[in-house]
Parts: sequence; structure tokens; C-alpha cells
Amino acid sequence: MVTFVGRQLQTVWFTQNQGLDYGGSVRLLGPVCEAVHLHLSSLTKEQFEIRYAPWLQWTGAPELFPEVFAALGSLQPPAVSLSLMKLTSCLERALGDVHLLTGKECPFLLRDLLASDELAQVFGPSVMDVLRVFLGSPRGLNLRNVLWHGFAAPHEIPPKYCSTVLLLAAGLGQLLKGYLQQTHLTLAHRPFTALANLEDLVVFPDVTCEVLSALEEVMKKSTFILKIMLPYWEVALIKFKSHRFADCAMLLLMQLETGLRNVFASVNKCPKRLLTAESTALYTTFDEILAKHLNDGQINQLPLLLGEPAMEFLWDFLNYPEGPRVRDRLSHGEIHLPEFPKAATNQLLAFSFVLLLRFIDEDLLSVFKEKAAVEALISLADGYAARCHPVSQLKRQVLSCEESIRLWPLLPLPEGAGREAPRPEGDSETTACSSLMTDIMTELCGHVPETHRSARGPDGLAPEQWPQLLRDLCHVRVRTLFCPRAALEVLALLRRISASCHLVSGQVATSAELWHRQWEDRALRSRQRQTYLRLTRSIKLLSPMLYLILLLIALELVNIHLVHGKNTLEYQQYLRFLKSVLRYTENLATYTSQEKNKWGESVDLTHAALLKIWTFSEKKQMLMHLAKKSTSKVV
Repeated sequence: MVTFVGRQLQTVWFTQNQGLDYGGSVRLLGPVCEAVHLHLSSLTKEQFEIRYAPWLQWTGAPELFPEVFAALGSLQPPAVSLSLMKLTSCLERALGDVHLLTGKECPFLLRDLLASDELAQVFGPSVMDVLRVFLGSPRGLNLRNVLWHGFAAPHEIPPKYCSTVLLLAAGLGQLLKGYLQQTHLTLAHRPFTALANLEDLVVFPDVTCEVLSALEEVMKKSTFILKIMLPYWEVALIKFKSHRFADCAMLLLMQLETGLRNVFASVNKCPKRLLTAESTALYTTFDEILAKHLNDGQINQLPLLLGEPAMEFLWDFLNYPEGPRVRDRLSHGEIHLPEFPKAATNQLLAFSFVLLLRFIDEDLLSVFKEKAAVEALISLADGYAARCHPVSQLKRQVLSCEESIRLWPLLPLPEGAGREAPRPEGDSETTACSSLMTDIMTELCGHVPETHRSARGPDGLAPEQWPQLLRDLCHVRVRTLFCPRAALEVLALLRRISASCHLVSGQVATSAELWHRQWEDRALRSRQRQTYLRLTRSIKLLSPMLYLILLLIALELVNIHLVHGKNTLEYQQYLRFLKSVLRYTENLATYTSQEKNKWGESVDLTHAALLKIWTFSEKKQMLMHLAKKSTSKVV
């Protein structure tokens, strides 16, 4: 069937001098799609599986196709649209696996994948033309984007297109089998992806029957939902109740984009952006809806309307590189649908409910707020803060590293260690380091926000107070939405420094325990015992040094947005300073590894790093210094 359709395209309107006539292709394919749909409609489930199941194994998700076949028989428009969404994501993933048979890297965009020479070599140019007409170009049917971006209402997608894509998948399986037999290659499927940092995003409790009941009522009243799209929301709730969490998430994401596009066009007074996906206009998708500026440079008014908490939730789930990027992963077929986590769908559903409440009558909203469960969800949504932004990730790193240092084993010196103490040639260096650390720590503590200073003042900040100070600083709210590039560059360096500190901390703890146990077991030679004693002396220095660096990181993080106050030269000097601190921590990680055990050299390295930190601090060019200058100007 697929090769027949391809020949039809070639003979009628594909010429050497002109590209594919998408309009003509769609018109010619209409009767073919009708015939395909009638054919599939005449089959029983058993007949379908006997005829086509073997040719669908290549997709890596053969369990999907009987479900799609059943949805076609149900004659429910939302089910057909959902089936096409799942088909297109499954095909994209499978075609990417085929591309990798001969290609080194799979294109990210479906249109580029379908236009690749690698797939044309496997399936033939005419077959790829067919796929582009159905899935891969805004000049064709563009079924994938029209559905995934929420442009199509349930009744606007004829079932015949779903039937045809289903049969095309089987036809591709036939062609692929012949290619593999001819080339003796083996198709390997890339492993599915797990959603990143999902555990950090769970802020809403499980959606209860009470909340679902309220949501069913709100859906009918909220102006956020276009009435023609309401069946999608209704099916989404049905899927959630039947534990089809991937299906529910797909429909919610598609409809969130639809509703937000409507609000975006209204609040920015650009009704033309409500256009359905057309070949002559840019789509208005999440990328533009959630951006800071419009295409013409004007400020996007949607973030101001939704507020930072709602925007941060959407960015966490959809955009931040270290977040789950739920829509991307679902639409590109990267997730095994039966294993899609309930927690992700639960968060999307709860957020959607709160969002819908913002677009209902005030009197009705007051009625819903009387329900404790609803009030709790609204409160949680209003207090949402970014969890996948680099600022949030850095805070988590600092706290984790601080905990690691705090848990260093406090091991007594083994019996007889005093008689084998190493020569005191390093004492002067250690004393110099301790003196510098005291001076720098006092200087840093002078820049702690007033609300987080010790009652005894910065000079009296005892070492046992450092952990609490770090925790307090990491709980200072730092604006994350639309972070400028310069701030992101600084955050990236601070995160690398923090990661190196964490590595050092883990290595020191592991080495201290291992060497202490070996000493007790009399398993160390004389030279190794000397190394262990140098380790014990270094620990007393490295612990406060790591705390000092973490405090520096935390203070710079709190003041990260003051980086825009630096001119180009000052900014470059500041980056060079941070890179020098990074080199110190990376070198320290090398010296403290079990392969090197250069504990004496670690002291020398630390002294040199402290001198650089002190010298730069005296220039008053850190972000914390800019904060003090800003405060002084205000005063």
C-alpha cells in the first residue's frame, strides 16, 4: 500500500524541477485514505493483528497499534486525535532508530528526519514524500504539529487519516525488513528516557475524588477552555481515572497550549496569533507563549497576567534543560507510555485545575474556595518556586555539599600516631592558611544580609554556625524567570565549583575512613602511615576551606542579578576569578583522590587559592560588594 501511494505521487505531480505539490498530494490522497479506512473498518481485532502485527514490531511499541485500531472502531473523535498523537510520536522515535542504522546523529525535528538521505535510502524517496505530506511539512496535512500543538478540535481530524498512518507504519515495516535482509544490518532501539528531576517537582498532593468532581464542574464554567475543545478535557479525566496517565498528560499538555495561546493572543492584543497551523504563518506555540518578549520586541503580557509561580511551573515542566521537559519527551516518543509516572500527570492535572479557576466568575470562585482541598491547591500554586532552574539546582548542590562535609567521620588518631608525626615543615603554611581563612571568612560574613547575620555579629561567627548560615542563605528567594545570559554563565561556573567541592568532600571522607581502618589493622607501611598522618592534618584545613568556598558561592548566588551592574571588562575579570577558584577545586579533587593522595601539596594549593581570593576580595569586585554599594547609595 505505501509503495503504491508513493508511485501515485511520483507519476502525477513530482517533477525534477519542482518540489512536491503538497496541495495536489492531499487532494489525490483523499480517496486513497477513504479506501484504507474502509479496509481497516472491515477487519476484526483478530484479523488486524494476524495481518499487520508482524509488520509493526519494528516500531518498538507493538502494543500501541491494537489500541489505535480499537479507537478507530469507537468512532469517538477525541480518541482518534489521541491515537494520532501517539502514532506520530511512536513513528518519529522508530524512524530515528532506522536513521541511526547508517547515520551518526538523529535529527531533533521530525521534518528534518523525514527529509534525511538516510531514511530515503532505506524506504525510498517516494515513500518519504508520502510521510512528509502526512506528518512533516506545514504545507501538507502536518498532522503531528496540528495535533500536538492543540490546533485541531476533536471533529476536525477525519478518522481516515489515522487509519492511513496506521497502515503506513505497517508498510514501512515491510520495506524495512527487505532492507535489513539485503544489508545484513540489525535494527536497535534506543532505550526510553526517564523524566528528570521529577521527584523535586512533586508539590501538589494526589488529586482526590473531591478535586476531580470540582474539576468536572469548573471545566464547564472556565473561559480558559474553548467549548469546542471540552471533549478533550473530559477524555483526559476519564484517562486519569482509568490510570492511563500518559494519555491524560498528552491531552492536558495539548489543551494547556490551546488555552494559553488564546489568553496570549487576547492579553497581547494580537488576534492573528490564534491562526491554526498554516504554511504561510508562524505557529504560536509554547516557545512564544512563555517567552519574555514577542517577535516584535514588545514585552509579553502573559507572564504578568499569570504571575511568576505559574510561569515557573510551566518552565519547570516544559522548558528548563534539567527539568522533565514532559511535552518534548512525549511528542518525540522518548517515553514508554505504559510506564509514564502518575506523579507527573497528577502535578499537571492539579496545576490545570488551579489555572482554570483563574478564568471563572468571582462568585463561583468563592464557592470553590470554601472546599479545603481546593484552597490548599491554590495556596500551593501561589507559593510555587522554580525547581529546575540553575539557581535552584545550585542551591541544592550547596546544601548537599554542606551536608557531606558535616558528615565527615570524626576519627581519633590511631594509637602510636603521635610517635610517627610527620616533620613540621608544613606548619607555617597551615598557619598562614588558617590566618587567611579567618580574614576572608570575616570579610564574607560582613556581606551576609542583615536578616541572616548572627546575633554576635560577623566577627563572632563560630564554625558551628556556618552550616546554619549556608542553609539560611540557600532559602533566600532569588528571581529565576527570564534569567539573563550573563547570570546563567556565572551560575554555570558556580555549579561546577560546587560540584568539585562535593567531589573533594566525598573523597576526603572515604580516604579518612579507609586509611584509619588500615592503620588499625596494621596494613600500612611506614611511608603510607606518614601519608595518613598528613591526611589527618589536611582535614583540619580542608573542612573550613570548603565551607568558605560554599559561603562565597551562596553570597554570590543571592546577589546574582547584580552581575548586570558590571561593565564588560569587570565582567571578564570576574569570570577569570571564578575560573581560578574552579581550577583550585578541580586540582584539589585530583590531589585528594585515592590515586594521588597528595595531602601536603593540597595545603600549598589551598594557600595559593586563598591568596587569590583575598586579593580579588580587596578589589571589591564580587557581586556581594556590588550589593553593598547599591545599599549604600540608597542610604
